[in-house]
Amino acid sequence: MNRIAAAFAGGVFAFIAAGCARAEPTAPLVLERTIALANVAGRIDHLAIDPAGAHLVVAELGNHALDVIDIAAGKVTHRIAGLSEPQGVAFGASGKTIAVAERGDGAVRLFDPQTFAAIGQISLGEDADNVRIDAASGHALVGYGGGALAVIDLVARKVLSKIDLPAHPESFQIEPGGARAFVNLPDARTIAVVDLARGAIAQQWKLPNLMWNFPMALVPDGALLASVFRLPARLVLFDRATGAVTASQPTCGDSDDLFFDTAAHSLYVVCGAGRVDVFMLTGNALSAPTRVLTRSGARTGLFAPALGRLFVAAPARNGRGAEILVLKRGG
Repeated sequence: MNRIAAAFAGGVFAFIAAGCARAEPTAPLVLERTIALANVAGRIDHLAIDPAGAHLVVAELGNHALDVIDIAAGKVTHRIAGLSEPQGVAFGASGKTIAVAERGDGAVRLFDPQTFAAIGQISLGEDADNVRIDAASGHALVGYGGGALAVIDLVARKVLSKIDLPAHPESFQIEPGGARAFVNLPDARTIAVVDLARGAIAQQWKLPNLMWNFPMALVPDGALLASVFRLPARLVLFDRATGAVTASQPTCGDSDDLFFDTAAHSLYVVCGAGRVDVFMLTGNALSAPTRVLTRSGARTGLFAPALGRLFVAAPARNGRGAEILVLKRGG
């Protein structure tokens, strides 16, 4: 091959290679770092972040403890031990209280986030689970028992009211403004719409062809609700006004947390199957998922919008210790 031909061929190759490089998709989430959770065995449940975005708390159900992580330092700085299978956890709206819901004894225990001293305990009866803070009132809502939501005043440290439900509530979300709560009821195969002012169910959406709706998220700048089902494993979008299905896509198995990233127009499905499925949302339409590998059993997490980070809790398995995987948006 002469020099001119060689140069031409080289240029064509370089052009094709550059084109292929540009066409290669960028991962929507990439692993930034891991944070070790020393001496943690068993199931890890839900996570919460303080209003300042400085500390992450991790409910370690199997470890009967709550770990406190300094996010900037990337390490555990305190452990609250002696809990009874903690499941849900949240910081109060003012950041002055950590509320921990326990499966073992059905209590909600309150701690000072500065000293980690116990400052109160509220008994709900059994299986206290997910905790949400109503931004409008500052009250905590806690799902528990065979079917109820407790409305708790964190300042007065008492239950204000109880809302009856037909089955145990899994993930639930409070609509901006605090008028309604949407509640996954997998044992009843429904999603309940609760009128918080009346303290009663306003609607129930029947789900005859789908089972085990555990995680849920609201699309904050729209009128959509997203829920993930385990049988079959699907991400489904609903119209919040009518309960009508607007979109549906297959997703990964054993999901327990779901988040919407407004900046990336994406939904993150966190799955115990060992990955996060990332869906782009355009209007009412869902893309096919992009798979981001995590670890087996890592089915809970927390997305922090202000930090642009998804924290995924990986339990100790297969000779590897428990840790938090910190995923950031890809380039």
